[in-house]
Amino acid sequence: MISLGLLVLRVGLGLTVSAHGAQKLFGWYGGSRIAGFSAHLDRMGLIPATFWAWIAALSEFVGGLLVALGLLGPLGCFAVMGAMSMAIWLVHWPKGFFNTKGGIEFPLMIWVGALALSVTGPGDISLDSLVGLHLPEPAAWIVGAIGLALGVGAGLGSRSLRADRRGRLPAA
Repeated sequence: MISLGLLVLRVGLGLTVSAHGAQKLFGWYGGSRIAGFSAHLDRMGLIPATFWAWIAALSEFVGGLLVALGLLGPLGCFAVMGAMSMAIWLVHWPKGFFNTKGGIEFPLMIWVGALALSVTGPGDISLDSLVGLHLPEPAAWIVGAIGLALGVGAGLGSRSLRADRRGRLPAA
């Protein structure tokens, strides 16, 4: 039953995040494509905005698919956590907790789900299990956590470059 529960969690979480990435990459589901998303990130002060737009969109789309498929766990989880960390910090934090006001509730729950899956693994009903692929533990988790911290730090730090060039940060 645990593997079935992990499958349901993985597929629901992964496909939800992947759909958000598809909005950014392909303009699906009313999305803006990379050009529109990059302009949005530029207004938030990320430098270079197009680079960060690609990183975020691919983290959501590919990371979400990896989570849904249960492939290369826990790496897809950390990609999702990185995208959600940036969304929480740059977009949702100033709006409080509840989703009704655009707060952190929704991206936080995705972040927590991805964290839980990164710790538990994808379960027996996964591509990792099917092909017998098991990344070394805890090394893969530690490398993923370090990558998450460095990526989020670099993304947030890129706003400092904009502040140095303009003397202030744009409003989020």
